[in-house]
Amino acid sequence: MIKEFKEFVMRGNVMDMAVGIVIGAAFGTIVKSLVADVIMPPIGLLLGNIDFSNIFVTLTEGTPAGPYETLAMAQEAGAVTMNWGVFLMTVISFLIVAFAIFMMIKQVNRLKREEEEPPAEPTTKECPFCLNEIPIKATRCGFCTSQLEAAGA
Repeated sequence: MIKEFKEFVMRGNVMDMAVGIVIGAAFGTIVKSLVADVIMPPIGLLLGNIDFSNIFVTLTEGTPAGPYETLAMAQEAGAVTMNWGVFLMTVISFLIVAFAIFMMIKQVNRLKREEEEPPAEPTTKECPFCLNEIPIKATRCGFCTSQLEAAGA
């Protein structure tokens, strides 16, 4: 059973998938930081010094009762909150990751199209009289000796 498991794990597809998951997780962390630390602060400044990570609605007060200035204070007090700002940042992160994956797939498809060779030009044609294959430049059939220009071929 251990031998079968080792064979399964060492297959190319499983290893490729494992590498993809690890790189995807690292990429997701980078994108999350990009959104939270680079993109959202300037947007927050443009919208009147808003910190998106602290945009929330208190559903149930905690102890002590609100209002709470930050999401951390509300969570520390045990308040139940709906975290709109965090959700917005997560949606933006998803859109960036989806766009990056779209661009990657677009490049892979482009490379696949470049690798595919166009079909070769035909080198033979069919004699309209005897239906044997003859060279495309032939003007007389080598099998039935028919003149091909007269047949319009």
